[in-house]
Formats: sequence, structure tokens, C-alpha cells
Amino acid sequence: MNVKHASTYISVLDYLDGEKISDVKHEYINGEVYAMAGASRSHNILTGNVWSAFMAHLDGTRCISFSSDMKVNIDNQFFYPDVLVTCDDDLGDDYYTTAPIILVEVLSKSTRKMDKSFKLAAYKTIPSLLEYVLIEQEFAEIEICRRHSHWSSTHYFLGDDVHFESIDLTLSVEAIYRRVQNQDVIDYLQAQT
Repeated sequence: MNVKHASTYISVLDYLDGEKISDVKHEYINGEVYAMAGASRSHNILTGNVWSAFMAHLDGTRCISFSSDMKVNIDNQFFYPDVLVTCDDDLGDDYYTTAPIILVEVLSKSTRKMDKSFKLAAYKTIPSLLEYVLIEQEFAEIEICRRHSHWSSTHYFLGDDVHFESIDLTLSVEAIYRRVQNQDVIDYLQAQT
């Protein structure tokens, strides 16, 4: 999602209370809040495709997937990843988790730099996190950074299968981009016919 700089220093408690009644979501970083702008059609489709595949796969397990509205708390910083999975039976709070095993961000021009640098650095400090997934919406590319490989990147493209190791699920890149109308997807589908 797009982030717009918003305000002055507020406490964690004031932030959390405010989020419960706000019509606009905000991320909280070092005492400052950042309003989250609306997401594009492609962003929503990609988020929905991943979230629904994760939910179906995790049905009957102790793990659960959340989409967009569940915050992750890292040392009193709060982010809204596009998709997350936690297997922690005790979330600690109804509005955020501290123990995700996989986090997914759908990138845009305005969020790419923050998602690939600041958020990656913050997310790597979460002890439970095993995978960080970055999905481009303007072209077809998925990047996964995994703890066991010291957070080095593996890239996936149309025609590839992606194995989400933390939840033992394999999806094709084509399935993740189903119904997305960027040029890579259009060209790939035309070449398949």
C-alpha cells in the first residue's frame, strides 16, 4: 500500500486506541504515524490470490493467514503487511501479532524502496519469521528472502513454481498473478495459446 507521512509523536497506546476507531489505517514507526493510501486493483487481486491460497492450505492446522488488516508488532513499531501467517495460538492481541512465520508485501512504485529496505531490516529481527515475500504488481516477479539462507533473495517468474517453505505450499507464479492485467501476464498468456 502507499504510505503518506502524517503526524507528530504519539504513544503506542494512543496509536493502538486510535486505530480501532480510524477509517484510515496507519503504520507506526518510532512514535510517528503514517497513513496508508488505497490500493490498486492489481494490488488487491494479488493480495487476495495469495491470502485465499494460504487460507485454504492452512485449513485444519493451527496456523492462520490474515490479509491487510492484521498488524505485526516489532519492538513497538506496527506495520500492516498485505498477507501474514502466524501459528501462534496466543496472538497476544486481537489487532496485531508478534509471531508471524511468513510476511507478504505487494510492491508499488511508492512502497518498493521502503518494503525492500526498511521493512526488510525490521522484519528480519522477528524471531519467528522464516520467509519474507515481495510481489511486484506492475510486472510479474516474486522475490523471497528466507531466514535459512541468511535472507538472500530468490526470484520467481511466470512459468516457475514458488515453494513457500514455512507453510509447505507450492503455487505457480501464474496462479499468484491470476486475473492481474500487467504486460508480463498478458504476454505470457498470449504465448501460451
